[in-house]
Amino acid sequence: MPEYLTYALVLLSLGAYVVLDGYDLGVGMLSLLDRDERRRREYNELIATAWDANESWLILAGVTLWAGLPGAYATVLPGVYPPLIAMLFAVILRGMGLEFQSASGTYRHGWGLLFGGASLAVTLCQGLVIGAVLSGLPQRDGHFTGDALAWLTPYSVLCALGLVCVYLLAGAAWLQDKTEGTAHAWAGRLGRPLLGATVVAALFLGFGLEVADPQHFHFEQPLRATLFWLAAAAAAGCGAVAWYGFGRRPDWRPFAAVLGAEAAGLLALVAATVPVVVPPSLTLHEASSPHGSQVFLVVGVGLCMPFVLAYNIYAWWVFRGKFREPARQAPAAALPDDGTAEPFPPRPESRVVVLVRRTLLTLLGVLLAAVSQDIFGGESTWVDPLGVALLSGTALVAWILGDRRAGRLGEYDLPGRPPGDLPGALPGGERP
Repeated sequence: MPEYLTYALVLLSLGAYVVLDGYDLGVGMLSLLDRDERRRREYNELIATAWDANESWLILAGVTLWAGLPGAYATVLPGVYPPLIAMLFAVILRGMGLEFQSASGTYRHGWGLLFGGASLAVTLCQGLVIGAVLSGLPQRDGHFTGDALAWLTPYSVLCALGLVCVYLLAGAAWLQDKTEGTAHAWAGRLGRPLLGATVVAALFLGFGLEVADPQHFHFEQPLRATLFWLAAAAAAGCGAVAWYGFGRRPDWRPFAAVLGAEAAGLLALVAATVPVVVPPSLTLHEASSPHGSQVFLVVGVGLCMPFVLAYNIYAWWVFRGKFREPARQAPAAALPDDGTAEPFPPRPESRVVVLVRRTLLTLLGVLLAAVSQDIFGGESTWVDPLGVALLSGTALVAWILGDRRAGRLGEYDLPGRPPGDLPGALPGGERP
């Protein structure tokens, strides 16, 4: 019984990730199709409010799979290392592009392309991983036996393209719900063509799964067949609601319908395949960890999941409603440079805060290196001192250089004040 609860936690985490992170990946890909720089910046600012919270579900799914279904984890990961590693690098680059674009004063084309291109790469890699698993990775006695390109199959490529369509559709629905003006109208026009492409991709993937998946689907079982067709009908109904809602009020209706269709599609896939977790024959019972580990995992993850969910709900509540980019104020006029003004001294508290922050981050780096050595170090001893020294030294050099750059840019100086408030100034702003 605990293995089914673990499987439910994995499915819930993966489903939450596809539903929540899918729309912001879709918005990133849509930014590549939009030529208006003002709208592109609006998309970036909109996604910057929630993208990191959405990706926390992927981490939770990975931890649950690793601890609760180690057989599936050990079979799947060796077979999909190349696209999975590429996806992680793309996630890092996507975050860089998004944050640097958000911090810039105007739209920077390079950061925008990095954000959109990395979003496309993440989606393609996820589709390749899903398609490779559904195609049936080569395995024997719970061990992967294929080569480095076992993940590259016709069905995995088709699955990657289909996932691009799904995420683009979710992104268009999200933009209609959260934007106004030309961005709102553009998303409404894109919705129906993207929905049509998604339906075509879903049909190809659904009928192609019978050919690509080596396991036999037991639809002769009444309960399995009933659950599958109920989920498929729910997905079709949500698709019809989304079709009607694009370009019409209320704006939230297409997004809610797309989320419902994604959840129904996942449930249909589970109804068709359970209890097999890795085709063709690795079942849930065979892939599960011992009973005690299952109970510990279910309790631990079950206690953590409400906090993750609460964080997502809070972020959605804070940034609810339509997005309106705030007007950017011009920088305050600088004091006239008549040769008498003196630079403001650095704020002592700023230096103290930076010193404390740098020290704490260095200690955190040492702690992470020590923990990783305990977990992954094995019997080697040279990694411990060398790894800690390299990590700590690199962190210190980076933070010191960053502080010096901040000092040159005047980020530690006090903001401008009227001449009369200058240290040592006489009434009227004159200096003695």
